[in-house]
Amino acid sequence: MNGRLSRRTALATGTALLVWPRLSRAAMDPARAAEFIRTTGNRLVAIINGGGSLEQRRAQVAEVLRAAVDIEGVGRFILGRWWNLASEAERREYLLLFEEIIIRNLSSRFGELAGVRFSIGRSQPRTEDDVLVSTEVVQPGSPPFALDWLVAEVAGQPKVVDVVAEGASLRLTTRSEYSSVISRNGGRVGPLLDAMRQQIARLASQER
Repeated sequence: MNGRLSRRTALATGTALLVWPRLSRAAMDPARAAEFIRTTGNRLVAIINGGGSLEQRRAQVAEVLRAAVDIEGVGRFILGRWWNLASEAERREYLLLFEEIIIRNLSSRFGELAGVRFSIGRSQPRTEDDVLVSTEVVQPGSPPFALDWLVAEVAGQPKVVDVVAEGASLRLTTRSEYSSVISRNGGRVGPLLDAMRQQIARLASQER
């Protein structure tokens, strides 16, 4: 990967994407998880297909994603064992960059996603405390594709903790890629932060 982060990593945005304390989680009701994804998805679709400037829509997307995604939990899971080796300053910057990647990945695709629609499919428990919600996403001129969302209750609220695209867990894919960057650079987190900054710059250049 040569220090560069792939487009699939950018999607783990998401989406992307856990090592929060077990006691902070409770059993997730499938119906509640499905309604959470329906509401969150409808808000994002309305922003993508709505008016307003790029900056306004990016800010709206940021608000939705910060509320919907367990950014800190997913981010810590992805960094894995390297979290304990990072300095406090590196941890803080990493989480800020990770959040920005999630936001920029979506805002960089506003043009591509114009006219997007989605529908909710099956919602089923995956473990005792998280639920997999299946959706079908349709973009104009493209065949529908399946996107599954893993939802857990975090501190009393439903949160997205992973996205499964094309059968691949994006938080696991991203964890592997991030770990590879750090390993190739002598176990230092700094080069990963550099690669993440470069990724954000690339995503920003794609916005329209």
